[in-house]
Parts: sequence; structure tokens; C-alpha cells
Amino acid sequence: MSAFLFALVAVALTSLGSRDQLLIARISGTLGSNAGLLITGCLVAVITAVAMAYGGQYIAAMLPAAGKMMLVAFALMMAAAELAWPNKIGLIKEPTRSLGAIALVLLFRQFGDASRFTIFAFAAATGTPWFAAAGGAFGGVLAVVLAWSMGDTLTERLPLRPIRIALAALLAVAAIVIGLSARGLI
Repeated sequence: MSAFLFALVAVALTSLGSRDQLLIARISGTLGSNAGLLITGCLVAVITAVAMAYGGQYIAAMLPAAGKMMLVAFALMMAAAELAWPNKIGLIKEPTRSLGAIALVLLFRQFGDASRFTIFAFAAATGTPWFAAAGGAFGGVLAVVLAWSMGDTLTERLPLRPIRIALAALLAVAAIVIGLSARGLI
């Protein structure tokens, strides 16, 4: 159950200002908040959460205990690097109205983002992919709903860059501590 709560909070926080969240906010601000965009974003968030949780569980099952912890440290460090990477999404002049195209772009953006790496890490560390997937999916849906409802004001109302840098530092420290403890150095 702790994997559910940790994944939910981690995904909700690390999704703030992510590329997929900014894309949904821009499209929602330009085209209006329609239900199709919301449903598409939520479905993609659930699909990627489940895929990353089972990926983490599958790979961790092949590794010894120390290897699992190094895998978790690597996933958290990748999440920290993605959080620290600046997101520059400009205004969308002529956004597509195709929900299939939007879903495909969201799918590719989410598979390499910090939120999905944290889901992967929680599934690998705990061995409970259902809880990590459910928590990650719920956190991802919360992020989509926030972006959809705020639209273009998301970037104006929240200090996204400082939040992402602080989260990157926190995840990097956690990755270093987990990695060092897996090697028996702490």
C-alpha cells in the first residue's frame, strides 16, 4: 500500500511542469477545455503508468537484491536528470484536433519523463507493480486534470522551474544514497 501512496505523491509532484502537462495545458488553452482531451490525457497516463510499473517489476525480478537497488537508484537519477532538463514549449499556433495524434505525442513524451521513472523505481523497489501502477496512474490523472483545467494559466500561476529543480535535487540525493547503500558504502 505504501507503493500506492508514494507513487501517487511522486507522480503528482514530478508531473508539475512536465512536457506532457505543458502540452495538455497549451492545447486546452488554445482549443478550450473539451472532454475528449481530458479523457485522452487520462487514458494515456494510466497506460504509461501500468507499462512502467510492470517494466520495473519485470526487470527487477531478474536481478539480485543489490542489483534491484542499483536499478532503483538509476531510475531515480534518470528522473532527476529529466526534471533538471529545461522544458521549452512555445505557443501552439495551429494545434491538431486529432485525439489520436495527441495521444501518440503524449504517449511518447510520458515514457521518458520523470514521473514514469519514479513509477518504475517504486515497482522495482517494492515488488508490488499493481500498487505502484495504481498510484502512478492516479497521480498522472491528477496532473492531467490540473493542466486541462488551468490551461495557459498553468505556467503563470505556478513557479514550475524552481519546483522542478528542487525535486531534481531531492531525487538525485535519494538516488545517490540508495546507490551507495546498495554498494555497501553507507
